[in-house]
Amino acid sequence: MMSEYWIISAPGDKTCQQTYDTMNNLTSKQHNLCNNYKFHIPDLKVGTLDQLVGLSDDLGKLDTYVEQITRKVANYLGEVLEDQRDKLHENLMANNTELPQYLTRFQWDMAKYPIKQSLRNIADIISKQIGQIDGDLKTKSQAYNNLKGNLQNLEKKKTGSLLTRNLADLVKKEHFILDSEYLTTLLVIVPKVMANDWLTNYEKITDMIVPRSSQLIQEDADYCLFNVTLFKKVAEEFKLHARERKFIVRDFVYNEEELAAGKNEMTKLMTDKKKQFGPLVRWLKVNFSEAFCALIHVKALRVFVESVLRYGLPVNFQAILIEPNKKSVKRLRDVLNQLYGHLDGASAGGAVSSADNVDIPGLGFGQSEYFPYVFYKVNIDMVEQAKV
Repeated sequence: MMSEYWIISAPGDKTCQQTYDTMNNLTSKQHNLCNNYKFHIPDLKVGTLDQLVGLSDDLGKLDTYVEQITRKVANYLGEVLEDQRDKLHENLMANNTELPQYLTRFQWDMAKYPIKQSLRNIADIISKQIGQIDGDLKTKSQAYNNLKGNLQNLEKKKTGSLLTRNLADLVKKEHFILDSEYLTTLLVIVPKVMANDWLTNYEKITDMIVPRSSQLIQEDADYCLFNVTLFKKVAEEFKLHARERKFIVRDFVYNEEELAAGKNEMTKLMTDKKKQFGPLVRWLKVNFSEAFCALIHVKALRVFVESVLRYGLPVNFQAILIEPNKKSVKRLRDVLNQLYGHLDGASAGGAVSSADNVDIPGLGFGQSEYFPYVFYKVNIDMVEQAKV
């Protein structure tokens, strides 16, 4: 299934229905080049020609902005879903329907975008609405990412090498001499290949080491964790001489309250993340829908403005949504150009480069190609550029 749709418009013949039928017969019924749907645009307020020319350019920028934010929301939803990311597409809906259905059955939302307002006001309503979504997304994603980052850091400390990981989960009270005026217990990381060297020589590293006080607490692929008890006054000297032998003393104080607090922090962060996950996913789904619907309304505004600028007044054009057959795109272009080439002598043979039209406001300015009929692309794959 193609994710790219085209919205075109052509001047009304005797009736707009006739325009649609002619185009549909040539492209869909006879040649099976595409599926066509009427694209319903209500009777919007035209305003003056000057206003339309200015608005045409601004709507192009608004179109880009709204699409960018729509994709941003979709891609962040993918990030938040994490290992459920394969369910992303089924969560991207517009007005509780799948995106192709929303597009092919498009109805203008009169409540959100009242057609008694000027075109400029409708564009401003959309711009403010999307700006609000963008601002809220930044705030919500920052808070959630911070929480996720803190949790990941704690998880790394639980699973990394003995050189870096949190030792609190590995040691027990009986590994330490506690509450002694003179003695202290240190934790030492020893490369695995040197474990025998440690056991043979640790008592000789400095004076005042308690004999046979070292035991293996834990090991990983590369390192062993030993404890050793010695007099407090030689601790610094011991650390120095141990390092010379490639034995690393980890800074660690056994404190049951702090250890409990550390475990509680992990539990709290995991609980917070679970609590925030549901509401955040709901917010992202709702606001993806809002942004996508706004995007299609911007496309409708652009088609309306461009059609009035191209075909003049009174307003008389038919907007058509085309779902091209992937294998027939070039043939479809040819048929459309044969059908509508007379609208613009300069490009009767097909598309002309936008450079030829760059000074003509309201004639597809800012698009990479220009056709004799009004033409806009809609790509409904909102996650194609996301990192998977």
